[in-house]
Amino acid sequence: MKLTILGGGGFRVPLVYGALLQDHAEGRVTHVVLHDLDPARLSAVTRVLAEQAAGVPDAPEVSATTDLDEALHGADFVFSAIRVGGLEGRANDERVALDQGVLGQETVGAGGIAYGLRTVPVAVDIARRVARLAPDAWVINFTNPAGLVTEAMSRHLGDRVIGICDSPVGLGRRIARVLGVKNPGEAWIDYVGLNHLGWVRGLRVAGRDELPRLLADPDLLGSFEEGKLFGVDWLRSLGAIPNEYLHYYYFNREAVRAYQQAEKTRGAFLHDQQARFYAEMRNQDAPAWQVWERTRAEREATYMAENRETAGAGERDEDDLSGGYEKVALALMRAIARDERTTLILNVRNQRTLSVLDTDAVIEVPCLVDANGAHPVTVDPLPDHATGLVCAVKAVEREVLAAADSGSRASAVKAFALHPLVDSVNVARRLVEGYTEVHPGLAYLR
Repeated sequence: MKLTILGGGGFRVPLVYGALLQDHAEGRVTHVVLHDLDPARLSAVTRVLAEQAAGVPDAPEVSATTDLDEALHGADFVFSAIRVGGLEGRANDERVALDQGVLGQETVGAGGIAYGLRTVPVAVDIARRVARLAPDAWVINFTNPAGLVTEAMSRHLGDRVIGICDSPVGLGRRIARVLGVKNPGEAWIDYVGLNHLGWVRGLRVAGRDELPRLLADPDLLGSFEEGKLFGVDWLRSLGAIPNEYLHYYYFNREAVRAYQQAEKTRGAFLHDQQARFYAEMRNQDAPAWQVWERTRAEREATYMAENRETAGAGERDEDDLSGGYEKVALALMRAIARDERTTLILNVRNQRTLSVLDTDAVIEVPCLVDANGAHPVTVDPLPDHATGLVCAVKAVEREVLAAADSGSRASAVKAFALHPLVDSVNVARRLVEGYTEVHPGLAYLR
């Protein structure tokens, strides 16, 4: 079985390959094709994978190419993990927003909109090529903003594109762990929303909802990442556990202030860190796997550092440093390829799951997965406060898609202006001006 990874020179590719190395069952991936526009990055990651696979006799074959059509032809699965504009683009997204006094973050607020405007045209081109060159392939989208990009691709691939994110999985795992659930895989997580905008409203084990027990115990509730981040009183007021990214909404002023005062934005930090990694990898004698692992540990430990500092949440727990999106991807691929039925929280078309959104809107929700793809599970309606946020952000995503499709600068301004974290139409106009100045990829806006 052939797996193509777009963005194959990306830093997190070894996480995916590591998951594949642990899969020895029949019908597994036997050939991994890495595609990237940067040959040097491809070379670096290929070296890491070679050392990673040392001693594994049936390790999947790895090849690399800068030719997109070659990479896609005959693929059974396509993992899309591209970063249009690179980490320099992300750093610019953050800085332009912060200069206007609004949140600069990769997927949330102004930064997320800018990233989406750059990424959607490229993702749409990929979707069209997949439809032509590998019409039977399943596309698993990692590319952020994951929900928005998945919806853009779904207009050309239908339900054969599925978005994934490890954030809901990590949240459910932390809740299960603090409640003493021995096997988190046996817990049913009642989670619903959009990508990076969702809430856990229940966690059922053997048919019993254990979340009320957590919410009733302030010591237990304050003992894990989200309890520290949001505060016990706020979580009890909500009656739910929000995705960590909702910290940017619930504590926006504090987050913006912390980001403005930080020595570097997250994007700038990762840009510099990964530049050192790829530079070190130009030394052919460097121990590729050790260099990569050291860099990964630093990356994970500093995740959302400004938010945790604002909340006084301290360092991340060691159990939360192991990632997880690659495990979700492998479980999804297994379920489809082998009909190993499972339940996963995924980004898929709404169908009739949330009545406040139309059928084509991509949402993040538990899905039953089998050989025919991912099928969203019926969920209870969201409370009014959550419905308002979901509808507002979905409206923003639709304006981004309209701008990317038409090249309309007015639609781009509207996308920024409608976002709950952008507080002025004039700021929205200045954001579009600022982003078009620093991003050549936005020259299509007119």
